[in-house]
Amino acid sequence: RVGELFTRRIAGEPIAYLVGTREFYGLRFEVTPAVLIPRPETELLVELAIDRLPRQSRVLDMGTGSGAIAVAIAYSRRDAAVSAIDLSDAALALARRNAAHHAVPVQLLRSDSYAALTDQHFDMIVANPPYIVDGDHHLSEGDLRFEPVDALTDHADGLSALRIIINGATAFLDSAGWLLLEHGYDQATAVRALLNAAQFTDVQSWPD
Repeated sequence: RVGELFTRRIAGEPIAYLVGTREFYGLRFEVTPAVLIPRPETELLVELAIDRLPRQSRVLDMGTGSGAIAVAIAYSRRDAAVSAIDLSDAALALARRNAAHHAVPVQLLRSDSYAALTDQHFDMIVANPPYIVDGDHHLSEGDLRFEPVDALTDHADGLSALRIIINGATAFLDSAGWLLLEHGYDQATAVRALLNAAQFTDVQSWPD
């Protein structure tokens, strides 16, 4: 068995997939090749969310994957009502196990973007959507070769998922709510422009 693991690692398969877990925000998460591997950079998104959440708030995590963001927020802010959506049944099953492992209530729903949401409103929406430009060389390098490609790239300009989230958010956010997004290292200007065009205020960028 050890020999098989070494062979897979030599071929480049991420250690997180080999051992089946990854630490994120001080918590251990089960991961499989059905979801992205949680990364330390994304912990900034959780920190920003926790700092800005009012008491007894409602949070939506879009494209939750392993549930790392949603579970970390729910674990740190027990007063918050956290919901999470994903289009992948495998991802939702994994997120459900991770939420149960950490004993936090996260409402999980299968949804393509906002499609399955009806009259729900939130104080905050967070998302780490696919933002890598189609054809970017990073997609064929390192761990990314083994991760689900649809969770990495929008197969377009890297901004299409961000546009959908931004343009649809106002229908589900309270007027004083926050929209927090992770995006590519070179997309800050473009994302701020999308937010300004959608009439968001207090638009900022934070480098991780």
